[in-house]
Amino acid sequence: MQNIEPFYNWEKHYVAADDKRSPFYRRTYNLHTYENDIYGYYIHPLWDTIESETLYCKVIFADYQQRYAVVELFGEWNDTLHNDVMFLKRNLVDYMTKEGIDKFILIAENILNFHGSDDEYYAEWFDDVAEGWIAIVNSREFVEREWRRYRLDSYLNFGGTLLIENWRTLQPVVFYELVKSMIMRRLS
Repeated sequence: MQNIEPFYNWEKHYVAADDKRSPFYRRTYNLHTYENDIYGYYIHPLWDTIESETLYCKVIFADYQQRYAVVELFGEWNDTLHNDVMFLKRNLVDYMTKEGIDKFILIAENILNFHGSDDEYYAEWFDDVAEGWIAIVNSREFVEREWRRYRLDSYLNFGGTLLIENWRTLQPVVFYELVKSMIMRRLS
């Protein structure tokens, strides 16, 4: 697990630690010390903690004029034992929605498992972005099955055309426009 790094090729466009509006503003990273772990396995030090034991993230791009953020996720999304959606909502999403972000693109290819519970925080998040949306790109099929099982597809857009394998080759704005066009087709 420690070899899985957050995507960093967009750093010439955006760095959350340099963004005064980011929840990770002024965060410093020690690339020589691995401090965070998931189930005893140390993870790469560039992942940001949201105070969850099993879910980490990295805001890889935010545009406050267009009101969107791209967030890469890593770990196990465990609502059953750790209420990870609460940590994600309270320690990242709430912060960003206060700054005007109402469109979230979550990169989920490094979500290695999902354990569901109730949908309270998802419903709250959905209400908070009433003019926007929540899109999940590159989620694993077995994770999507669990999201459907817990009826989270009422709040989250995932699967189908949101499997964008070449997203890393796109510039942030092009990636956003691609995801936005797919979401608009789904909503119309």
